[in-house]
Amino acid sequence: QVQLVESGGGLVQAGGSLRLSCAASGRTFRIYVMGWFRQAPGKEREFVAAIRRSGGFTYYADSVKGRVTISGDNAKNTVYLQMNSLKPEDTAVYYCAGGVQVGTYEYWGQGTQVTVSS
Repeated sequence: QVQLVESGGGLVQAGGSLRLSCAASGRTFRIYVMGWFRQAPGKEREFVAAIRRSGGFTYYADSVKGRVTISGDNAKNTVYLQMNSLKPEDTAVYYCAGGVQVGTYEYWGQGTQVTVSS
């Protein structure tokens, strides 16, 4: 099994920045791709960004492209999500996810709240 634990959420003013972290433990060798998703109140969960552990290829949702950077430290089994120029519409619970192949995510963290005030 794989366990994912997010941290770094909080309250920030519009225009500010936050860095989320996701630490993986357990059978981390099974993970091929790590991603971040978010779910705002009353909305469906949506994809934010992803990174392949091998090669570091990254993928971003159009809504965050240019404001968000995903990165990983394989030695620490940790993935980061640097978010800049935050907007109130970025307010959501952010989830870390891990998958054995691109496009599928079998492992999920419990989420961390990000609140952006206007």
